Amino acid sequence: MKNKRGGMKNINTIIWDWNGTLLNDIELCRNIVNKLLQERGKKLLSTEHYKNIFNFPVRDYYVEAGFDFSKENFSKPADAFISEYNKEIPNAALHQNAEIALERFKNNNFKQIIISAMEHESLIFSIKNKGIHHYFDEISGINNHYAAGKLENAISILNKNNLNPENCCLIGDTIHDHEVAEALGCNCILIAAGHQSYERLLKTGRKVVQNIDQLFDCYFN
Repeated sequence: MKNKRGGMKNINTIIWDWNGTLLNDIELCRNIVNKLLQERGKKLLSTEHYKNIFNFPVRDYYVEAGFDFSKENFSKPADAFISEYNKEIPNAALHQNAEIALERFKNNNFKQIIISAMEHESLIFSIKNKGIHHYFDEISGINNHYAAGKLENAISILNKNNLNPENCCLIGDTIHDHEVAEALGCNCILIAAGHQSYERLLKTGRKVVQNIDQLFDCYFN
């Protein structure tokens, strides 16, 4: 297949986010957080409200959601969330046409990497569970379950693989993905089908698309 890059013709490496970008786990996450809020007698989150407050580090988002860490340690709801999430994540599907996009990038000779704020071994398990492990040249998660961020991992992966940031495009679904791309000095496209709203993502000044289909068609053909 002829390699057509359009406005991204200098890009040869795609850095994917996982949760919310390729994996559609938004409702799974919201439902688990709502269960924890309900146990504490707190107001539940609608999907819209969830996407308007979700953020990194997730501790800050928990506070926005209504958790009171003057009364309990952050680790208590965080550990409960992860325990429930790990049980339910096999039931979360990939976003529609995610694998088609991965195949198209592969056929167009892009290197593909996943850098995630998900714990590394859980990340590997989740990707293998979806049968898409073979699309990626490298997969990198963090060393704990508390989703503080992924910038250090991203820097390490670029250095390890001797990648020029100007030839990379980070594709994610959150403002944090924009911040990581900015720190790396690489391109970035955000997809509004994940954990944060279209309006919030637009404020970053990045290209924002509604779904994975628009991503490829608009910027890599």
